[in-house]
Amino acid sequence: MKDILRNHKTSGIRLIYLLLCLLLMEVQAVEKQTSSQVAPAGESPSRVRPIRDDVGFCWNANSMKILVDYLASQEKEKFESRGLVAAISPHDDYLYAGRLYYPLFNLIRAKEAVIFGVTHGTVRSEIKGLDSILILDDYQLWPGVLGPVEVSLLRSYLKKHLKPEYYLVNNRAHELEHSIEALIPFLQYFNPGIKITPIMVAPMPLEKMKEISAELSRVLAAYMKEKNLKPGTDLFFLISADANHYGKDFNNLAFGEGQEAREKALEFDRGLISSYLTGEITENKIAGLTSELWGNTYLDYKNSYWCGKYSIPFGLLTVEKVIKNLAGKSIRGELIRFSDTYSEGVLPLKKIGLGTTAPFSLRHWVSFCSIGYYLD
Repeated sequence: MKDILRNHKTSGIRLIYLLLCLLLMEVQAVEKQTSSQVAPAGESPSRVRPIRDDVGFCWNANSMKILVDYLASQEKEKFESRGLVAAISPHDDYLYAGRLYYPLFNLIRAKEAVIFGVTHGTVRSEIKGLDSILILDDYQLWPGVLGPVEVSLLRSYLKKHLKPEYYLVNNRAHELEHSIEALIPFLQYFNPGIKITPIMVAPMPLEKMKEISAELSRVLAAYMKEKNLKPGTDLFFLISADANHYGKDFNNLAFGEGQEAREKALEFDRGLISSYLTGEITENKIAGLTSELWGNTYLDYKNSYWCGKYSIPFGLLTVEKVIKNLAGKSIRGELIRFSDTYSEGVLPLKKIGLGTTAPFSLRHWVSFCSIGYYLD
């Protein structure tokens, strides 16, 4: 009798084990099928680009609301939104540059955004050969402050229609770079359904910028015509760039040390903005920006303390050509705000999950600006 019961018990265990195996196989099959349905053709399923900076940028909706509400309460100026099609935004910590992010992104209302990012030296030190080329990614989603942000179909269009020698796809480069992700929380907060096309701009000389931007603008204009997209409202162009990094910590003492040197540096940066980044934007004006001198070459190929030395001229060359192709018009730059970390200091917001990733002092400070570009 005991042997019979023992046999029945063993059979029952085997049956349960078999049923569990079958159930596990079914779950795995369903997951595989679901993943294949969600993932766009040619891309791996469920790939979200990881956050690079969770200190200087905001990834919590409640914290973002506190930040935006505070900035709104402090804002005294009014800025024009009509005809806005592109902009330069800083990518420094929100507690430093919040007063520059807010008035710009409060003007933007769009369905898609192309974001031209920097390729910082930290990226190039790990990944060799990032030279005279655009860097795309193949993530399905990017992190946002209200939830994941979708990548536009434009990215696949670019991969299909751009000449292969003008771009590469490198997720690791995008993982290491913070200049594009910096803009997304503010962009999504004011445009909850926004889709993005992230483009990192690698170091390249002016002639290469002209060559690649001509091809990119042709493809962008073709895409916008096919989809009947209007610049500014349907598709917006963002250029991520901080300006100069000054002080002993950066070994950038072009104007000396101390407060007097800082005033000279600020005057120099304001001169760059008024001479090359505002007013009517032309190819000749952009070319002038890339040849500015201060003893040694200011915007030498690969050698400069300016974060925007490639993203700004390349982005402006591209936007200028796209707008001319689509509307037969030029673009006009209007300064929204210029400042620096030493002047701004840290916003007085505590315990909202934000911090700073670098100090500010006379030996370590960064200038930045927000500029809007309008149909002229």
